Formats: sequence, C-alpha cells, structure tokens
Amino acid sequence: MAELEFKGKKLELNEDGFLKTPEAWDEELAQLIARQAEGIEQMTEEHWKIVNYIRNYYLQKGQAPMIRKMVAETGISLKHIYELFPSGPAKGACKVAGLPKPDGCV
Repeated sequence: MAELEFKGKKLELNEDGFLKTPEAWDEELAQLIARQAEGIEQMTEEHWKIVNYIRNYYLQKGQAPMIRKMVAETGISLKHIYELFPSGPAKGACKVAGLPKPDGCV
C-alpha cells in the first residue's frame, strides 16, 4: 500500500494513488498532490475552480460529476481541463481534489 507523508502523518493511498481518507484533504495537501502526481508546480485560479467544483459536487452527491456537467458549470473547456490536469479530470483533478477514484467517466 502506498503512502504520502504530509504534516508528519502518513496518509494511505490506493493502488492508483488516490487518497483513502478524503476527509484528510485540505488545500495544502492538494498542492502537494498536484506537484507530485500531476507535475503542477503552481495551482492557478482555474485549477482551484475545477478542484473545488469536483470536490463540492462529490460532497453533495457522493460521486464525481460527469464531464459535460463540469464543463458547462465551470465554463472551462474540456481541452483546457486537460491542459490544467495532464492526466485528465477523472485521474488528475479528482486525485488533487482528494477524492476516491471515480467509478465511471467524469
């Protein structure tokens, strides 16, 4: 089982590198995950818009949003989301948002 050390604690990751305890997430941890997992050195306002949208949607509905809904509600194109999160919204953005790996397509 993989682990991520953060603030002196070891956080468990699943086999795909997603947090096993989403409640441990905060913005500082998101920045660490973004650097280590996605190679994002600096989270921009657009990164945060996507991450916060995905996270809030998940906390309200218990699942990650469908990609079309995310594009429509954030106003950020799918192409640009892939520029922001090179491994895509399901893998990269959800991972940075501290969510479990999505079951379906987001």
